[in-house]
Amino acid sequence: MLRVLAVDDEAPALGELLYLLRADPRIRTAEGATDATEALRRIGRALEAGPDGDEAIDVVFLDIHMAGLTGLDLARLLAGFARPPLIVFVTAHEGFAVQAFDLKAVDYVLKPVRRERLAEAVRRVGELVHAPAAAGAPVAAPEQIPVELGGVTRFVAVDDIAYVEAQGDYARLHTDEGSHLVRIPLSTLEERWAARGFVRIHRSHLVALARIDELRLEGGATSVRLGATELAVSRRHARQLRDLLMRRAGG
Repeated sequence: MLRVLAVDDEAPALGELLYLLRADPRIRTAEGATDATEALRRIGRALEAGPDGDEAIDVVFLDIHMAGLTGLDLARLLAGFARPPLIVFVTAHEGFAVQAFDLKAVDYVLKPVRRERLAEAVRRVGELVHAPAAAGAPVAAPEQIPVELGGVTRFVAVDDIAYVEAQGDYARLHTDEGSHLVRIPLSTLEERWAARGFVRIHRSHLVALARIDELRLEGGATSVRLGATELAVSRRHARQLRDLLMRRAGG
């Protein structure tokens, strides 16, 4: 059962969001705040009380455009806490998905909020809150990236991405289920995901080392196989890739 704080400076929108949240059987409590300052005070009390306290908060459903501190400002402040609540952005604006990605939001729900879309966000939060707790591990949101699907922003787990293909100023993310185009340069993703085991093999491709099934050397050309997909490795990157794969195999 999740303990929720919803934050929106528009009373009708906040009321509708709280109505939908309280109707979900997975929600234990859902309280509201009308601005980021009020929300910060409420979250501060929750953190002081601890995760088992009566005022504990598991997740904040947060509007972005608010008077005074914005939702993004609040999220940045929360990022400085040792164990902040998870964040789901609920907004009428599509243009802040990348910032939400940087702030490690669990989900990004567009207004007007649909019941089934909100239920999906609650499901994502529930998986993060309850599964790690059962294993005795701290709660941590997995790295995710926002993608646009028919006007709806969804988040794809980085761990589900096999490789990324450069397409100008965009990048196409390839997963087992399909591909998604995002407006982020490949060089930016290379820098962000280096610590997650992604390596550049070509000016057009970034690959997850863990997803490489085979390294091929034929006629002086190098390539890798990821399932049914074969990708060329440039001469510039071939030696580094071989060294990385050997170290990974030996480790």
